[in-house]
Amino acid sequence: MENCYILCLNVSLEYEKTEVHSGFFWSTAEQREMLIHSERNFTDSKVQKIIDLKKKLCDGTNKNFVIINQKGIDPPSLEMMAREGIIGIRRAKRRNMERLPLACGGKALNSVEDITEEDLGFAKLVYEQNLGDEKYTFIEGVTNPFSCTILIKGPNDYSIAQVKDAIRDGLRAVKNTIEDKSVIPGAGAFEIAAHSHLINHAKKHVSGKIKLGVVCFAEALLVIPRQLAENSGFDAQDTLLKVQEAYEQKNEAYGVNVTTGEPEPVNVSNIYDNYIVKRQFLNIAPVLAEQLLLVDEVMRAGKNMRPGNDEPAE
Repeated sequence: MENCYILCLNVSLEYEKTEVHSGFFWSTAEQREMLIHSERNFTDSKVQKIIDLKKKLCDGTNKNFVIINQKGIDPPSLEMMAREGIIGIRRAKRRNMERLPLACGGKALNSVEDITEEDLGFAKLVYEQNLGDEKYTFIEGVTNPFSCTILIKGPNDYSIAQVKDAIRDGLRAVKNTIEDKSVIPGAGAFEIAAHSHLINHAKKHVSGKIKLGVVCFAEALLVIPRQLAENSGFDAQDTLLKVQEAYEQKNEAYGVNVTTGEPEPVNVSNIYDNYIVKRQFLNIAPVLAEQLLLVDEVMRAGKNMRPGNDEPAE
């Protein structure tokens, strides 16, 4: 169906038994029919209000009407709606009902009283499709959505999990970029430039033992471009030297081309990293190194404190 109004409901459109023990009694067949009609009319009146709204909005236009209900819709109610060209989808999951108004617009209603056009969502296309043994209803062509569903299909659970993780990482990277309002040159370009800067800084502005720490930190940064070269099947040392030489000669951001193993300007490869990610790993890497060294010291001290251990500390 095309050009559909979407009505999201949490209203029971079926006969329900009362929560307490109850019953009704009659003395004639006419009374029985009246009681049955009265009970049925309670549900039919709610369905009729929906039908009246559909006629008001859709008659004489090319628009259609779709109801998505979190609760049940019994066969007589479905038949009444089908005669008016209304699709009724019942037993929708709660998490879907929370997302549908965000995607389509409108509101999730708990009553059919006083429904207006502003309470309805809208979609250009609604259709049902079989995927394997399951039936899915797709709602597409919504305007200004704040939520959406990504359908992932794969031959097995492992492949689906891999794709799901990749999508989550990609969405998170986009979110970080929007929040940071900046990006960092990728493909190892930042690490190459940071290494060169730290080495020059150590030569000119640092003296004593501190210089050793700065140089060690600078060398540790090169693990990322080195690993990129190794994972791509190239000689890590040769590739690293080429990229460093390209950066030193042109003073531009050069990264590792994982296809050729040659240095490539970042503005050509268009590979970038998130600023927040780089900042976090620069902050946490020294902390983790300190913790690991501290564990070694604690273990060494524990050995020296054992009774009868007269060996000098290493």
